[in-house]
Amino acid sequence: MNISLPERFIRRCRSNERDEAVIGTRQIYIIPTRYGFAFAFVLLLMWIGSINYANNLGLLLTFLLAGVGLIAMLHTWRNLLGLTFRLGHSNPVFKSEQACFEIQLINPRRDERPAIGIRFKKTDNAVYCDIPPDSEQLAKLYLTTERRGRLPVPGLQVSTIYPLGLFYAWSYIELSGETLVYPAPGSKQIKAEIPSYQLNQQGDKGVGADDFVGLRSYRAGDSPKQIDWKAHAREQGLHTKQFGGDRADLCWLEWDHYPHLDREARLSALCRGVLDAVEQQQAFGLRLPNQTIKPARGETQRQLALRALALFGETAA
Repeated sequence: MNISLPERFIRRCRSNERDEAVIGTRQIYIIPTRYGFAFAFVLLLMWIGSINYANNLGLLLTFLLAGVGLIAMLHTWRNLLGLTFRLGHSNPVFKSEQACFEIQLINPRRDERPAIGIRFKKTDNAVYCDIPPDSEQLAKLYLTTERRGRLPVPGLQVSTIYPLGLFYAWSYIELSGETLVYPAPGSKQIKAEIPSYQLNQQGDKGVGADDFVGLRSYRAGDSPKQIDWKAHAREQGLHTKQFGGDRADLCWLEWDHYPHLDREARLSALCRGVLDAVEQQQAFGLRLPNQTIKPARGETQRQLALRALALFGETAA
């Protein structure tokens, strides 16, 4: 069920100082479902018929069922009361990919909360879960990204129709947090198409990534990719492969290399350059109009460069 209310009338549950949102008594909305309206209509007919025929047993059954409906409404409302939400981990993604937000649902009570549904307000795909007593449940919500940059957590709607499906209760949640959206990678490039691809004249001579030159004993911090696992399987101990070469490859990825492209296309081309350089284990640097990243290699350099591309053009505020 998708309920829309005027924004000025909405009472939201917002994150507190512990980055948790707790549903309070005045932040729960509840209305009858279509089955609830049908149930009420049947009770009305039973009441009219019982009065018309002076049937005391009919009146007793009518009021008994009405009491069951009221108790069901109370349990539907109580199923959301006190439920706590916390934002979990969310990894950066590329534009047009689906961002995954992990939402922790915390049940501080000693009774179970069945059939809790959670979704983004602007989507219809809800995730349902049963939360055991005094425990947490992880819900993963996905959202297709449409632009690069910072993506705040969209507004959430949590709902339930427990226990009888006669009433629909819901609440609005706003969590503080965001994830990062990188530019969409452009088409794959070859080295010859990178204007500033060159040998790094400041690299360590004799250290490369292509020519195998021998083995040495394993040292703490060596990459698992360089370990000779076959020798280890033969019970010859841990050894690290060594590679040689003249000097490490270096390329500069520069904004001015693509004067024929608009801003977003340039960012996509630079993003592809970053991914290609990391894949080929090259050292690379990045020059943007407002920022320069010194040449380096590895996962840290990748994250630093992609973050700079994602946030390009943002104001200091």
